[in-house]
Amino acid sequence: MIRRMKTHPLRLALHNEIHARPPEPVDIGTAITHIVMWLNPEDRAASLAHVTTLLSNHHLSGPQPGVTHLRADLGAFKLRWEMHTEFVSYTFMRALQSPLPGARSLTKAIDAVDTQWLAQLPGECLCQMHVTAVSQADEVASALVRQSLREESLAGSRVGLGQVIVYTDFAIQSDGASQTLLQVGDLSPRRLGRLIQRLLEIETYRMAALLGLPEARRSMDLLTRGEAELASLATAIRTAKPEDEPELLDRLTRLAGEVEGHYAATHSRFSASNAYFDLVRRRIDDIAEERLGNLQSIKDFMQRRLTPAMNTCEWSQLRQQNLSQRVSRMSNLLRTRVEIEQQDSNRELLSSMNRRQAIQLKMQSTVEGLSVAAITYYLTGLLGYVAKGATVFGWPLSAELSMAGAVPFIALAVWWLLKRAHRAIKQD
Repeated sequence: MIRRMKTHPLRLALHNEIHARPPEPVDIGTAITHIVMWLNPEDRAASLAHVTTLLSNHHLSGPQPGVTHLRADLGAFKLRWEMHTEFVSYTFMRALQSPLPGARSLTKAIDAVDTQWLAQLPGECLCQMHVTAVSQADEVASALVRQSLREESLAGSRVGLGQVIVYTDFAIQSDGASQTLLQVGDLSPRRLGRLIQRLLEIETYRMAALLGLPEARRSMDLLTRGEAELASLATAIRTAKPEDEPELLDRLTRLAGEVEGHYAATHSRFSASNAYFDLVRRRIDDIAEERLGNLQSIKDFMQRRLTPAMNTCEWSQLRQQNLSQRVSRMSNLLRTRVEIEQQDSNRELLSSMNRRQAIQLKMQSTVEGLSVAAITYYLTGLLGYVAKGATVFGWPLSAELSMAGAVPFIALAVWWLLKRAHRAIKQD
């Protein structure tokens, strides 16, 4: 019997991650509407609750809490709901109805969805896209879709190993959505589903990547002012006097705070834009476009329109980094200058202290001479009292003579004792 091994708590979730959000098989003759709603963190739970409401209205059970992906067949249409880091996507699919004689347009998948429920979608609409997949032999349906595309921005190419012709103009039409037409040849539903998913992701990630462009444009004024202020500070530092340095340091500190604050506020958005742009380029490479006549391809359109915008974001981020580094170098320069001046001041202070200490030593030596005389005087006085008392017991010399004879010996003894005490202190 094999003993059950201890399993990592994240093993199942990590294993299933590779199977997350699989492509939906799509048959020829399908209308698709893809909506992307940009969410605030507090809207994530509301989005799941809103989907639960739609399922309940169609007598279906809602998803479990924490679910980030679901697929449901609601009869009139199919729903694919996906929760991402910053947005949520709704993909509606329904069978395409044959156009009636004299019809000017084809039905769209969103036509089957409750309009009141759509109007209450949590978040802000970032992307709305219609995809119509028809047979290459269905000239009527193709013509109805083609007539709504703008000729001046029309892009088209062969994809799916030449089995699918895709047309789009990347333009928002009167209903608030862009339109893409797929003329499909001999292609299985699963391969067509993978192709459509990549096309939807190209449009979704394109819009998400462009969210960094307004931030880049707003950054231009601040970066220009910051660079001008830094140049002014550099000139002022070269000619500044020591008393001007506190003001210069205050200006430099305020500039550094402004630059770093703006960098912190925009770094996440610029990084996300770069990541989304990388996903766009990968999805374009995945569909393996082939040139279709004189039409521009999706890749050509992105290189001409999206790449300059992403270069603007990248350049703005690079300017922020360079400005931050230059402010840091200028701060180090000013700080070094202040430190050198502080060292000079400290050196002068130490020299002054040394001079004062030398004066104190001289005064101490003078005081020591007076101290020897004073101590000798007091000791001689004490000796005088002793000599007076000694004459009573037969001391032959008078008290005055005894005091006079003892003075040199007392002074010499006091001087020697003081020198010995100073020598001991110096050794310690």
